[in-house]
Amino acid sequence: MTDVFRWHGGRLAQARAHYGASVKRWIDLSTGINPQPWTGFTHITPDWHALPDPAALADLESAAARHFGTDPAHVCALPGSEIGLRLLGTLLDRPGFHLIPSYRTHAAAFPKSLPLVAPEDAPPGTALLLANPNNPDGRLFPRAHMQALLAHQEKRDGWLIVDEAFADCVPEASIANEVAQERRLIILRSFGKFFGLAGLRLGFLIAPPAIIAACRQMLGDWPLSAAAIDFGRAAYRDRAWIDQTVTTLHGRAIQLHQLLTRHGLETQGGCPLFRLIETPNAAALFDTLARQAILTRPFEDHPNWLRFGLPADAAAMARLDAALG
Repeated sequence: MTDVFRWHGGRLAQARAHYGASVKRWIDLSTGINPQPWTGFTHITPDWHALPDPAALADLESAAARHFGTDPAHVCALPGSEIGLRLLGTLLDRPGFHLIPSYRTHAAAFPKSLPLVAPEDAPPGTALLLANPNNPDGRLFPRAHMQALLAHQEKRDGWLIVDEAFADCVPEASIANEVAQERRLIILRSFGKFFGLAGLRLGFLIAPPAIIAACRQMLGDWPLSAAAIDFGRAAYRDRAWIDQTVTTLHGRAIQLHQLLTRHGLETQGGCPLFRLIETPNAAALFDTLARQAILTRPFEDHPNWLRFGLPADAAAMARLDAALG
């Protein structure tokens, strides 16, 4: 295994180059992206000639705000939530702490950001960044726990920043509706993971109006493509698909959990889009699966971890079952 696979998921080109051609089609389980994407975009034709319409962007933010359960005045669309993470240090201009384990970019969000194991240990006057559900282990804090943590941070003149990139799968855990002008709360949301269209690069910052205004100034005019705007506003209004997908993802996550358990692999976390296992044979298992054209996600800092995204269908689930056997 090379280090490139431990940095981020979605390295299919490198996997093919490293492990050689395969008669089988590669199954990419290295990411937490829904393998059955929203298909409504096939009926949408963006206007590639004109600059993106500000009114259409506002309509996207309104549709997203309704989905998140918050006021459109608190929502700023981004070219991916990764951009929002990297703006946080400038937007808040205070020391930052991130909860570990965490998504790699959390450590880069604030200059000299420091890690914490317990969120309550963040010093007064600082910004605490964590993901819920967490990436990469799928840890899920219930909504009441997050509300208590927000109150704790506000009492100590701090900010709470929650990366809810995977929260569409577990909407009952989101605290996006807690964002208000007087609250010290910022939420980040991702479009691509739940809707399965990560290449669109669409995300959102949900924050008090002053933070939203500063974010818009930093992004400048036309922050999104016409396609991101048109696909996003239609997808967030497709209530039937959203509700059905939440149910379907939970069911398929249970199937994946049961499959891994049958092979003696105990899973961690509660995110429906992936399952993490811990085993001393993680590196060898990654290699064994890759040689059967199945790509999983190893971790540099945790060599005993291996993460499995959801197989796309019954055939992919069966191939994983056979490969593990």
